[in-house]
Amino acid sequence: MISIAKGGLPWVLGSFTTTFFFILFTYFTSGLLSSILLVLCLLFFLFSCLIIVFFRDPFRVIGPGVVAVADGKIREIVHLQDPDVGSCIRISTFMNIHNVHVNRMPLDGTIQSITHYLGCHVPAFKKESDSNERVVLLIKTDIGLMKIVQIAGAVARRIVPYVTQDTMVKKGEKIGLIRLGSRVDLYLPANRIKVLVIQVHDTITAGEDTIAKIDD
Repeated sequence: MISIAKGGLPWVLGSFTTTFFFILFTYFTSGLLSSILLVLCLLFFLFSCLIIVFFRDPFRVIGPGVVAVADGKIREIVHLQDPDVGSCIRISTFMNIHNVHVNRMPLDGTIQSITHYLGCHVPAFKKESDSNERVVLLIKTDIGLMKIVQIAGAVARRIVPYVTQDTMVKKGEKIGLIRLGSRVDLYLPANRIKVLVIQVHDTITAGEDTIAKIDD
């Protein structure tokens, strides 16, 4: 049985309800109108199936080390000075529409703060997306302060957090959902990362794939 992500059920129910009503209307009509409604039934049924794919939430076997926050492709890995984390490594993962949209915790930690910033909705792979709507999570971990930034894109216009401030979250647990794909940036303290095991253009799976080994 396919598990649906929290926050995705209204979309699934809405699309299948619409399909049901079109089927019902088709039953009570005839001629050209019936043919048009039949085509609409098919289109909405296909759309409903796509919605299920978009909001699926498969079981994951949690990997060792620092695990991926999001499903998708690594677009950028940069060393920088961040006002929150300090000297850090930022790993940017771009999520396509077909990826699983549920984000997961990369390490055990406590949510220090969650801040929602309003903004625009340009494609998440563009530089201008730095001003997009986003949710910023600061997390206290055994290797220091870590930051996750969930960024809404041109299609993804809603970020649904699953966690709250001061909550202890285990590695691999679900922390939120970005509807219909976008971008997630992970900021790791540079002095505690032993080695990165991913590179730009790698495809990763949230919770399962190790992206870094930490300095214990």
